[in-house]
Amino acid sequence: MIWQTTRYAIDLTRPQVMGIVNLTPDSFSDGGQHAGTRAALAHCEQLLKDGADILDLGGESTRPGAVQVPVDEELARVLPVLREALKLGVPLSVDTYKPRVMQATLDLGADIVNDIWALRWQDARDPLDGRQVVARHSSCGVCLMHMHGEPRTMQVRPMEGDVLPAVLAFLRQAAQELQVRGVARERIVLDPGIGFGKTVAQNFSLLARQPELLAAGYPLLAGWSRKSSLGAVASPPPGSTMLPGVHERMAPSVAAALLAVERGAAIVRVHDVRETVQALKVLAALGQR
Repeated sequence: MIWQTTRYAIDLTRPQVMGIVNLTPDSFSDGGQHAGTRAALAHCEQLLKDGADILDLGGESTRPGAVQVPVDEELARVLPVLREALKLGVPLSVDTYKPRVMQATLDLGADIVNDIWALRWQDARDPLDGRQVVARHSSCGVCLMHMHGEPRTMQVRPMEGDVLPAVLAFLRQAAQELQVRGVARERIVLDPGIGFGKTVAQNFSLLARQPELLAAGYPLLAGWSRKSSLGAVASPPPGSTMLPGVHERMAPSVAAALLAVERGAAIVRVHDVRETVQALKVLAALGQR
């Protein structure tokens, strides 16, 4: 199975590790740590040393409650890093939902658009939409994610009941709409959107039943890294009555990534690249992936 992107045909017969590069001051996990171009590039290089196959650059936090960033500010964060990271010789994904950011980053040479809105978001003052941007590009890859609601309120009013049928139907339709516009099937990857408008139980239901999502016929990306659902089910650290904080969720994150791959995920999007790569090597030693 191949994921066709701008510069690379990515072989998905082996699980791909997508390393997270947050270029924001307010991301839920590592906001501000890699906000400058020099720090961000150093982080990119470290993730590659740790074994990342793909780098995912994001200039706006989409954590629950996040406030929208102006297009110009997002571009100012992303473009200088992208320009230099293009020299690293690996596929580069840009985590954005804004069509103007998609257009600018693809024009510069980005390989993948990774969109939490599945190309649905549009600025009321701008006729351009994400589906147009992706469809006009000859070969960029795209990851379409399911999100219930929008980042500011999605966890205030999460979905109800069994979410898998709705998630599957949404993702299947979003992919089909792109294909109607001429986007080749091998350019599309789907993401069920763990933590985006779902309860803890619903998130784990999506993991348990992940093989059912493969019925849509597209590769899956799983994004469990450091999510609050992992903190909710993990035991408190020794001597503490508090649930594990963001930086204490590495082990649960690796476990979730491993389980996602075991259940058919082709890409895992993670903060803890080195540990995830090591765990996947153990799984590979069993001859399962």
